[in-house]
Amino acid sequence: MPPKITRNSANSTPKAAESTEAARRIDQLIVDVGGWRGERLAEIRQIIHEVDPGVIEEWKWKGTPVWSHEGMYVNANAFKDKVKITFHHGAQLSDPGHLFNAGLEGNKWRAIDIHEGERIDRKRLKVLLRAAVTYNTTHKVPKSKGSTAIRGSGKVVLLAGGNPQIPKGDGDAPVQSYIAAMPGWKHDVGRWLDALIVRTVPTVRKAVRWNSPFYGVGDASQGWFLSYHCYTKYIKVTFFRGTALTPPPPGTSKTKGVRYLDIHEGETDHEEQLASWIGQAAALPGWVL
Repeated sequence: MPPKITRNSANSTPKAAESTEAARRIDQLIVDVGGWRGERLAEIRQIIHEVDPGVIEEWKWKGTPVWSHEGMYVNANAFKDKVKITFHHGAQLSDPGHLFNAGLEGNKWRAIDIHEGERIDRKRLKVLLRAAVTYNTTHKVPKSKGSTAIRGSGKVVLLAGGNPQIPKGDGDAPVQSYIAAMPGWKHDVGRWLDALIVRTVPTVRKAVRWNSPFYGVGDASQGWFLSYHCYTKYIKVTFFRGTALTPPPPGTSKTKGVRYLDIHEGETDHEEQLASWIGQAAALPGWVL
């Protein structure tokens, strides 16, 4: 049986409950379809979660798995002779890997048909999925049940050092808007960092404060354990209880307890140590605003 996707069970909001029910139905669909088609559906789902850790799973049209991020952006169906991945705004996306092979005549949707014996090009599919998420976070798209609020403007102002100006907000959506607007190489590092935090702390709580993503656990009274911010030549990761970590992150601060890690272009080879710091930090009392 294909592995199930693990989700945050601590979130008990109505939207989370809807997404959990959809996830259960998708789990069952993969089992019921079975065979090579079930394997492809499970693989597609896994790739989507790798690219977009904050994705919302939905169940639409009496049996279609749909993935949303500030609106629906992709769904998947199993047919008798193929598995189809449909991108809801595919006509507006660049397809450098030439994966789209169905629905090419339309002015909105594009699809990828996968037949038995054909392998998924994971690298190129991830490029398309990232482009689809970015499209949703930078355009007004139809709001979907269970999805987060749509931003009013498609343009994000970059402040000093190229740091995105994102309104204060709680949840994954404003954090993903920030990451989508991070310029150049910082965009990929932001996605990597966010995914690493979610993977290390599945119950993480997110928000944007002072034009920076913040991460915490529990409710707001338990504060925050980490934040990051774009500067011209690096991304500064702040550990609010950094002096209590072993070993402490290298960057010192005049603020009591705080330590920093500056990540420069190409510096993503310290994942194991960073994951250790994240895990340690999440277990400590957070910094309360």
